[in-house]
Amino acid sequence: MNQPRRQLLAAATLGPALLQGCARSEVQGMSGWAEARRAVEALRSGWRTRSGWNLPQTLHHLAQSIEYSMVGFPAPKSPLFQATAGRLAFAFFDSRGRMSHGLTEPIPGAPALPPDQALAPAIDRLLQAMARFDAHAGPLQPHFAYGALDKASYVRAHLMHLADHWTELVPA
Repeated sequence: MNQPRRQLLAAATLGPALLQGCARSEVQGMSGWAEARRAVEALRSGWRTRSGWNLPQTLHHLAQSIEYSMVGFPAPKSPLFQATAGRLAFAFFDSRGRMSHGLTEPIPGAPALPPDQALAPAIDRLLQAMARFDAHAGPLQPHFAYGALDKASYVRAHLMHLADHWTELVPA
């Protein structure tokens, strides 16, 4: 287990009291849905990932995450994990305005991401998921790791997720 993960899990044992007083930072790399949509559209002009998943796989993964926030994640972590380590992880990411995670880690229980998919449908799926989420007025489902998030927190989580994956993109 890497050092930051050990520290995060150790801190989670101190409980939710640690979460009080965490100030939010600006999301680094994606300031809002409009910027995110422009960044996704720009991928039509020739980008690729440096390693790991190819670009369509990455975009389908991002779309899955947004879709699951509305319909439910297939294999959530335990409520105890969500209320401790998961809640603390989100507060940590939220306070610094960026997240970091394994960029080829699938969402638990999500269908595999085949490597032979076309780029245009992947871009379209992500843009559609973003639009559906933006228009969604119903209840949101708990994040598989972070637990219950309100819409504003989910927007931040999605933007941080997008921005983290954008760190792997380079011109083709």
